[in-house]
Amino acid sequence: MTFQVAVCGPRQCTDEDRAHAYAVGELLAEAGAVVICGGGTGVMQAVAGGVRSKGGIVIGIRPGDSREGASPDLTATIVTNMGEARNAVIVWSADAVISVGGSWGTLSEIALAMRRGGIPVVCLGGWSLTDKDGAPVPGLHVVTTPQEAVTAALNS
Repeated sequence: MTFQVAVCGPRQCTDEDRAHAYAVGELLAEAGAVVICGGGTGVMQAVAGGVRSKGGIVIGIRPGDSREGASPDLTATIVTNMGEARNAVIVWSADAVISVGGSWGTLSEIALAMRRGGIPVVCLGGWSLTDKDGAPVPGLHVVTTPQEAVTAALNS
């Protein structure tokens, strides 16, 4: 079965987040992974564009009751009518999760993936989490480049 990687990130993202997401999409497509994302704008649109540019497969999991607002670069769109609860569908469908940038929705996806356990969870920019003593949360891979993010997701 094909390895599936969820890529999560904010609708309103920085130019750096957008560039990172596009590169992550390219690298995942080149590695033969299927990418799952929210299918909208910002990081989601950038990762979809990167995947499509390399001929890969990218599935968008939409929060509403139609395909309206879905990225044109998606290979397929899943309409859930679940709102933000669709984040659980994204995370539970993946063999690894990469977050690019940070927003509250992105943090919820990181938390769901960490709670799920047993899969790599990678943060590129945005969130880095510490425990009450200021130590990094175990199991969360914090990286600084798209290549590090993809390597951690595919090889952890």
